[in-house]
Amino acid sequence: MSAHTTDRFETAAARYFEAWNATGPESLAKAVATAWTADGGYTDPLAEVRGHAQIAAVIAAAHEQFPGFAFRPLGAVDGHHDTARFSWELVNETDGSAPVAGFDVLTLDAEGRITQVLGFLDRVPTGP
Repeated sequence: MSAHTTDRFETAAARYFEAWNATGPESLAKAVATAWTADGGYTDPLAEVRGHAQIAAVIAAAHEQFPGFAFRPLGAVDGHHDTARFSWELVNETDGSAPVAGFDVLTLDAEGRITQVLGFLDRVPTGP
């Protein structure tokens, strides 16, 4: 695997985390537009959306549900052809706890922008 190929996957993942960690409507909209194609999609057990506005809405809702948390990669980004995969966790920036963790698969276009995300939740918070 060439370094160029690895960089492409790592860059796409970095942009993805930048979008998930963006705060404020303008920053979020810009980060989503940088990471995804205009008709890009995002699917996980809780959401199935397409397009920048809907993706931004899903991210904003996650921030409302988990204020003061940040999405962090867990381990390395792995990829081949136009597909990248990685694990992540949602970390409380105050106490370091990570109640949510998952695994995402990204499909990229020729420019390295995301056309589709398939997300899986490996750890979710239990009820009160």
